[in-house]
Order: sequence, then C-alpha cells, then structure tokens
Amino acid sequence: MSSNALPEIAGYKPGTYNLDPSHSEVQFSVRHMMISKVRGTFGVKSATFVVPENPLETTVEASVDVTSINTSDENRDGHLRSADFFDTENHPTMDFRSTGVRYEGGEFLVDGDLTIRGITKPVTFDFDFGGFGTDPYGNYKAGATAKTVINREDFGLTWNAALETGGVLVGKDVTIELDLQGSRAAE
Repeated sequence: MSSNALPEIAGYKPGTYNLDPSHSEVQFSVRHMMISKVRGTFGVKSATFVVPENPLETTVEASVDVTSINTSDENRDGHLRSADFFDTENHPTMDFRSTGVRYEGGEFLVDGDLTIRGITKPVTFDFDFGGFGTDPYGNYKAGATAKTVINREDFGLTWNAALETGGVLVGKDVTIELDLQGSRAAE
C-alpha cells in the first residue's frame, strides 16, 4: 500500500459525533525559563465531528473553555486568565473550525482556523483516529488524538519577562494536544 493510500479504519461508521466531555481534554506545554516545560489543561466546551463515507471529507468544529485553564498553580492560572495572556473576560473560548483533511506520508492532517484571543490563524493538526466502538451502554463512540505546535505570539499572547541569565521566562512555541471522544448522534 502506498503511504498516501487511505488505511482501513476498524469500526469506521459515518455520522455526526458530539463531544463526550468526560472523556476529552486539551493539554498544552510551553518552555519555562528555557530550561523546563510547564504543562496544563483546558476543558473542552463543545466539539462536533461530521464523519462522511470518505474520511477526507470530515469536518471538525471545537470550542475550548479558556477560563478552565489548569497548570496546578493558582497564581499562574490567574495570570494566564488576565489581559497579559488570554484575557478570558473578553475571550473566554479558543475555537477551531476545520478547512480540510489530508492524508500524507501515512498520516491524517487536519487543516483549519484556530481563534485565540480574537485572532484567527491557520494551523494543521496531526490527527490520529483512535478507533470506533460501542460502549457498555450501547452508545457508538469515536476517539481521536490531535497535536500541533503554534507560536503563541501569533495570537497576541506576547507577555514575557527577560531573565538575568539571558533568555526569557516563557517560550514562544506551545504544543497543543487533544484527546477527544465523541458519541454518534441518533439518526
């Protein structure tokens, strides 16, 4: 099979899948003091995946609750919610809307528009179908993971502090990872 031929996806069932928030999470990591990484999470507010017969025609819309940011440090989380960073009072969500799906080099890539702090930029997520199956309650589920790296300054998240030893407190590149599960909507 060529690396661009679509793989068989076990249990693949077209339909509309709505977010199961108790089994979904958005994680991020960013360099701190240029020597380590700070990791955190956001709660996913909503997500809808429309999965047609052809996986390359899949569409994704998702909204993340930025006010739910959790880095295991209340003071840092408060600062991240402030106007220095996410300005959650004016921009309480981070939103994604896909513009296309590609299969290249043996991987699915989901292109789309990411909006953070009112600024929309194109991004590409490496996307992995985790699988499909029926839970013990008869609900048909789909799972997926996705990952991208963005430059936070492209989205107006420019606050930083110079360090006496050189470098800055917060790195520019932020890795975003999504673990998502959805339930197939009744037809």
